[in-house]
Amino acid sequence: MDPSQIDPDHDAQILQPIDEVLAQICDYVLQPTSDSLVVMDTARYALLDALGCGLAALRQPACLQVLGPMVPGTLVPHGSRVPGTSYVLDPAMATFNLGAMIRWQDFNDTWLAQEWSHPSDNLAGLLMTADHLSQLHRLQGESPIFMKQVLQGLVKAYEIQGVLALSNSLNRHGLDHVLFVKVATAAVVAALLGGDSRQICTALSLAWVDNVSLRTYRHAPNVGWRKSWAAADAGRRGVEFAWLAQRGEQGYPTALSAPRWGVNDVIFSGTPVTLTRPLGTYVMENVLFKAAYPAEFHAQTALEAAIQLHPLVAPRWREISRIDIVTHESALRIIDKKGPLRNPADRDHSLQYIVALGLLFGTVTSEMYEDAVAADFRIDWLRDKMMVVENIQFSEDYIHPHKRSVTNSVQVTFADGSQSAEVRVEYPLGHPRRRQEALPKLLEKFHTHLLSRYTPQRSEAILAQTWHHPQLEDMPVDQFVSLFLPGHM
Repeated sequence: MDPSQIDPDHDAQILQPIDEVLAQICDYVLQPTSDSLVVMDTARYALLDALGCGLAALRQPACLQVLGPMVPGTLVPHGSRVPGTSYVLDPAMATFNLGAMIRWQDFNDTWLAQEWSHPSDNLAGLLMTADHLSQLHRLQGESPIFMKQVLQGLVKAYEIQGVLALSNSLNRHGLDHVLFVKVATAAVVAALLGGDSRQICTALSLAWVDNVSLRTYRHAPNVGWRKSWAAADAGRRGVEFAWLAQRGEQGYPTALSAPRWGVNDVIFSGTPVTLTRPLGTYVMENVLFKAAYPAEFHAQTALEAAIQLHPLVAPRWREISRIDIVTHESALRIIDKKGPLRNPADRDHSLQYIVALGLLFGTVTSEMYEDAVAADFRIDWLRDKMMVVENIQFSEDYIHPHKRSVTNSVQVTFADGSQSAEVRVEYPLGHPRRRQEALPKLLEKFHTHLLSRYTPQRSEAILAQTWHHPQLEDMPVDQFVSLFLPGHM
């Protein structure tokens, strides 16, 4: 039945002016993507880095317990296959599974702005939808989806989420950044499904209207594992809204600007949602990779500084009287944590805990957030001696469009009055200004994550067909996903 026959307002709603931000995103999604070698190579690194993080998370019991179908034993014909597992699920549930894996250890790439976020959280929705579509197309005698479409979609999802984050802060309202994952995933998956302009705008409006969760699960006293699957849940919703739009669900053209009831008034107290730069490839070109350490990104440079001090400090830890950490406003607001840290999800977002690990051990691994390492009394002993203050210049450089630095400094004072050097690190490993330095570390990281799941021989074969293969974009998506499934190759 024609929806206008059961909803007399349907035609009027369709004819409503569309919010400018919705229209801009929709137009961008339908435009051709840049084939710049730098952009596509970076997208390939982002894809593989995120998948590696997902494979590594399969060693975490807390992650495993949220994976799988909602109803055990559910069978989905031509369903999306979750890498590293035997699960075959509908695209939305598969998105939740892979999204949780990618995000679990807080080791995937990062974007820092007014709203900090992780653009690779969008990969799950794209890849899992494309895997299902590829299988379906083959069954129908059609061409499968190719990885180039996934990489192009990833560039656009990064751009949508990242540019929204430049000027629209959810965290200042106590809300979580994952709304922007929901919006970006809905847009690019709607396009992947073949949606037209109206359908993509519908999916976008549904994502905005769905609203956003509180950040309380990221902060004391409620820090918990939801922070590791919140983006996965947002990606799942984005996929669902894309499918609903494809089926003809109506949209809400002024979801942002509607007086009193729209996003601008309800979430941002009347301040309009804006896109402060044209949508292109800026975010993919400038994304921040966590090349070496699974630590919250605002703490990465503090960790690098602490690691530099490790040879001096570790043998003299008993003599330390004070540790000064100078940081930027965003780090001070979200990872300056005093008092008890109740679980790994709490510890991996503690600036002081991360610096203590760097000083004592000269590195950080995911296992160091677990109870066994946290029981080392020296960690809290050092945390109690830390003073964290803001440097205004660090905060200004953090949001400067041509700097985007993440500066921290660490200095140690000993009981005899002597001091270490003040070690300042402005740009972390994985920043665009240190991209070439980071690439060997990214490759090593991906290889290590493969070895956590596969034999050395199979790991090398995957590397040869993905990381070392610039023509990855010509591979059918179902063939690509098969590389990461148990029992294949």
